[in-house]
Amino acid sequence: MLSWKQQKKAKESGSTRFCMGAAWRETIGRKSNFNQILEYVKEIRGMGMEVCCTLGMIEKQQAEELKKAGLTAYNHNLDTSREYYPNIITTRSYDDRLQTLEHVREAGISICSGGIIGLGEAEEDRVGLLHTLATLPTHPESVPINALVAVKGTPLEDQKPVEIWEMIRMIATARITMPKAMVRLSAGRVRFSMPEQALCFLAGANSIFAGEKLLTTANNDFDADQAMFKILGLIPKAPSFGEEEASAAAPTESERSEQAASM
Repeated sequence: MLSWKQQKKAKESGSTRFCMGAAWRETIGRKSNFNQILEYVKEIRGMGMEVCCTLGMIEKQQAEELKKAGLTAYNHNLDTSREYYPNIITTRSYDDRLQTLEHVREAGISICSGGIIGLGEAEEDRVGLLHTLATLPTHPESVPINALVAVKGTPLEDQKPVEIWEMIRMIATARITMPKAMVRLSAGRVRFSMPEQALCFLAGANSIFAGEKLLTTANNDFDADQAMFKILGLIPKAPSFGEEEASAAAPTESERSEQAASM
């Protein structure tokens, strides 16, 4: 259960957005759980923070209820290209994901949608993912670029680690094709050194996810991130509360929470 202590800790650490994730395929049939999420959203907004959720597929009415509760953004990644998608995910279709993004957009909630590299996809699939995001009716306000963290016991446990230059190319391309988006350096960052992360910021990343874990995988140490911000001259950005986010900044996530900064 989400605790007041977690929210308070996130805010005191400089986070401007608190993100909540649930390992659900969809919210249908989870009325009590969904109602609890709505209460969390109201509570966090009452603390003066932005709030983001990732709950799987949602319907139009649920998107509207989340907006009414004060939700700032909704995360729903496309993960990869339409062509490669069936090799990774079978629980929902690519069009299901796009429909959820449509419901979120129509409700007036900001969209956070990106993908994962290192799944065994070809370069063309990475281009396809960014092309799909960049040709939506409106660009996502946030675009997380994740590098696969291979977990032992999973089908992708033997995948080759993503090289830093691959990450940099994805970030730079996302920045060029979606110039106003918050391009978020996300999962897999734990493998990259401070100089390598600096190159990602120079390539166009203006946000990070921070906290003890990103769902089930380890994340960078908070103190190390603060030291990196200081060395690189990254200055925290104030919450925008629904306004379009500027393109020069860097955030955080812990169950998940975010912090924005500008260079």
